[in-house]
Amino acid sequence: MIKQIIHPKNHPKPRGAYSPAIKITTADAETLYVTGQLAMDGEGQVIAPDDVTAQSEYLFALIGTILEEAGMNFSHVVKAQTYLTNMADFPKFSAVRNRYFAEALPAHTLLEVKGLAKPGCCVEVEVTAVKG
Repeated sequence: MIKQIIHPKNHPKPRGAYSPAIKITTADAETLYVTGQLAMDGEGQVIAPDDVTAQSEYLFALIGTILEEAGMNFSHVVKAQTYLTNMADFPKFSAVRNRYFAEALPAHTLLEVKGLAKPGCCVEVEVTAVKG
């Protein structure tokens, strides 16, 4: 087994002791665990505060960059977890999500939460991808 930290060069720096993603390579497959992504820039500023559509577009782009860095793409995603601060935003989030997961159709859990790590962030998504 080989463990590799995945951190694309233009990806925002983690704000603590964690990695954007970890890739585990075994003889049979590669599994990528992507940390929950928030719509924040490199300085930690929230992108489009409280705008679920704009934030969803931004964080799926971040996830796409991480997948690419790991030699994968959205078709490799097998599991996703989403946290929304307002379930009324689900239709807007879903419209963005459905474009990215149209082929993969991953297992998906959606939860409404009281808040996220950064005020103004209204959606967070984490994924697991498998290749091989």
